[in-house]
Amino acid sequence: MTPLQAIYWLWDAWAVSWFIAALWRAPATARPPLSTRLWRDGLTLFGAALVAVWGSPFSAPGESLDGRLHASLWQAPPAAAWGLVALTFCAFAFCWWARLHLGPLWSGVAGRTAHHRVIDTGPYRLVRHPIYTGILTALLAMALLKGTAAALVGMAIASLGFVLKCRLEEGFLRSELGAESYDSYRRRTPMLVPFAPTSG
Repeated sequence: MTPLQAIYWLWDAWAVSWFIAALWRAPATARPPLSTRLWRDGLTLFGAALVAVWGSPFSAPGESLDGRLHASLWQAPPAAAWGLVALTFCAFAFCWWARLHLGPLWSGVAGRTAHHRVIDTGPYRLVRHPIYTGILTALLAMALLKGTAAALVGMAIASLGFVLKCRLEEGFLRSELGAESYDSYRRRTPMLVPFAPTSG
């Protein structure tokens, strides 16, 4: 098994387990309108597809569908490549830490549930959106391992999509959970990158 194949297996395992765990959640009593979420989600998925879909993980090193978009700009040394596999595992473990910490308060789309409140413990003490942080980190590991222009462009697009999703969801949570408590949380906790400066 190559490092890229291992990363794809980790993605598959996470996706299946995440889908099954989606059954464990409280029903949402309010969500942002679908019309405000659709294009942001589309941007995120398009970026992720550029990273993950183009280029087979089972092809030989250097094979590509298009010389400029899919040819590798670099080849990671074996130790670095397997280090990116380990980073992917840690990224999904971070996602699961956040998911288990939220318990039934988790929702696939930002929403308010009964007894909802601002969560600022566990991974939510490090970043406001730890699940998105984990997914972006796993995408970054794949993009760096592939080392293609398509993967790097896709990573940039997916990052933009997640930032826009975060801003939409935070506006909704701020209105639903209380501006004072959410603004206090936002002032002391970075959005996606642990230990990054906050917006203040």
